[in-house]
Amino acid sequence: MRLGVFGGAFDPPHLAHRALAQTALAELGLDELRVIPTGQAWHKSRTLSDARCRLDMVRLTFADIPRLVIDEREIHRTGPSYTIDTLKELQAEHPLARLFLIMGKDQADALKSWRDWEVIPGLATICVADRDLLTGDLSGFKPPAGMENRFLVLHMPLMNISATSIRSRSSQRQSIVPWVSPAVAQYIEDHHLYQTSS
Repeated sequence: MRLGVFGGAFDPPHLAHRALAQTALAELGLDELRVIPTGQAWHKSRTLSDARCRLDMVRLTFADIPRLVIDEREIHRTGPSYTIDTLKELQAEHPLARLFLIMGKDQADALKSWRDWEVIPGLATICVADRDLLTGDLSGFKPPAGMENRFLVLHMPLMNISATSIRSRSSQRQSIVPWVSPAVAQYIEDHHLYQTSS
């Protein structure tokens, strides 16, 4: 079994997240991709939106994609959410599976700040998608020395979208529909999300 793992705050989930999920499923030949919203984000300087709201928006963004499963484990876990814990749980649940950890270049660049980061490449192949990636080059990202064979690159077209800019536009009552699905935009409006955040 080829099992993908795609975690994140998803605050909010946007169309680049969706494109990355679809790219991972196609390029890696995954049998299943788990999308896992973060519970308590140890690395975020701001407070995340309510976990239930983020989970609802994840469902609106991803639920129609075949072979994709929305996994709530980190939201229900007490304490900070660490990727290493999730990978170990999935390995125990699927001992014969090959795990693929999906992330953007920004997360890959910060990998050495993660808890037990040196162990992660032994548990999962790390698949890095650079939103500027058009040529097959990692555009400046260099895997840690000696771990090059544990990293793959995902070929995604340029998508200049960030959750930060979406939250900012939403707080200013500007349209966010080009970057999130209409259903997510309506959800954000209905629940008055990001009205005081940047």
